[in-house]
Amino acid sequence: MTHRNAPLTPEGRLRLVLRCQHRPIAHIAAEAGVSRQCLGKWVARYREHGEAGLLDRSSAPARRPTQTPVEVVEQIAAMRKNKWSARRIVRELTANDISISVATVTRWLHKLGLHRLDHLDVDGEPLRKPGTITAHWPGHMIHIDVKKVGRIPDGGGWRIHGVDSDQARAAARATAKAKTRGARPGYVYLHSAVDGFSRLAYTEALEDETAKTAIGFLFRARAWFAAHGIRRFTRIVTDNGSCYRAKDFTRAVCSFAARHQRTRPYTPRHNGKIERYNRILAEEFLYARTWTSEDERANALERWNLHYNYHRPHGAADGQPPATLVPIRVNNVLASYS
Repeated sequence: MTHRNAPLTPEGRLRLVLRCQHRPIAHIAAEAGVSRQCLGKWVARYREHGEAGLLDRSSAPARRPTQTPVEVVEQIAAMRKNKWSARRIVRELTANDISISVATVTRWLHKLGLHRLDHLDVDGEPLRKPGTITAHWPGHMIHIDVKKVGRIPDGGGWRIHGVDSDQARAAARATAKAKTRGARPGYVYLHSAVDGFSRLAYTEALEDETAKTAIGFLFRARAWFAAHGIRRFTRIVTDNGSCYRAKDFTRAVCSFAARHQRTRPYTPRHNGKIERYNRILAEEFLYARTWTSEDERANALERWNLHYNYHRPHGAADGQPPATLVPIRVNNVLASYS
């Protein structure tokens, strides 16, 4: 198949071939910007096959001795329709004295369109229906996560002064110097907790993401939710971060909640409510304006958290702020967000 940037199509080749009937091939090839050998090949094909000889031909070799036989491919398709895995298909073929690898079977399943489970069901219904994670009351599921963001040096960072500015280089030197002492001053850890039913959120900017820090945040978040009428906690949902895998954190969760649930590894959609909140936090607060210092941003975080909970419309609350769905509705109107 001719790619979209090809200078000559079959129609263009035909024009060149017809011009070669009255002029030398070398002259026409030089004018068209192709080699004499290429144009001579087109002329020879036109004389032998006519216009059909100018069409693109497959570059596949005429003989492929290592290709999987058609009979084996048909057996793979038939076994797959029995909902067998690639490894089981290999075992069955090996038992029939057919040597084939799992990678080859998997590749043929992709070519045949049988690599997904929902392609196998006879009536077209998916074999595994996607489940929904739904909280049925306030406190049913509390989602917790940590977002690591860069610390802003005093006077502003590179977003204000530029990447090659003196302020940016000074901040980089200070970060490198601190790392030699074993410290990690370059980051701030935003610990957040979101109620899955109301989307009410609580966020703190802390120095690290150790288990001790996460436990302290957990109990402060519990007191904050209790002030809004959420006092019964059924499930605390986290990812598999090191601070959440700690036994002390699990014991702290089980001291007031019924269950500590960790999501499947590398599956952030299972903790999607807090991941979506982190995106809102980044788009509407962290990178919505420039900051001149870390203290300025930390002080503004509390005001933005009030705005998110009590004033910002949320789709999960039918266009109302999250605070309208909690048992105790707090009237916390701010005169100014500046």
